[in-house]
Amino acid sequence: MNVRTLAAPFSFTVVLALALSACQKQPQPEATATSETPAGEATAQAVPAPLPTAIPAALHGRWGMVAADCTSTAGDAKGLLVIDDKRLTFYEAVASLGTIKSASANAIEADFAFSGEGQSWNLDVALSSPDGGRTLVRKDTGADAAPGTLTYKKCA
Repeated sequence: MNVRTLAAPFSFTVVLALALSACQKQPQPEATATSETPAGEATAQAVPAPLPTAIPAALHGRWGMVAADCTSTAGDAKGLLVIDDKRLTFYEAVASLGTIKSASANAIEADFAFSGEGQSWNLDVALSSPDGGRTLVRKDTGADAAPGTLTYKKCA
């Protein structure tokens, strides 16, 4: 027998063994969380933080449009605004917090249900303190909103 005759059956056996092993189910590696994203795959969107359920604490307190709003003892502080977790209290009206649209540590935009002097109405109100709590800026939008913005100073 020559070497060529022995090599043919051996080669056929190797090819057949490789073909059969390729057909068998191969175990798949388990998926692991990595910071790398394979090329061509979209990254998952970050889940936004849930909105708060109250007016930010940085906006709480007594705010006056003029200095006398903060110091009046005669009950005529018509520009006084008092803010707590869920409510805005004005001279002759109260606004209850509704749906919050956006918020941060020093700002909020939300729906408010107003009532006062036998009337009720809804407004979107944006409140912010751009200077760390010394000033409050209020912007109302809606059918009954006054145009422009209102600026208050924090009462001492």
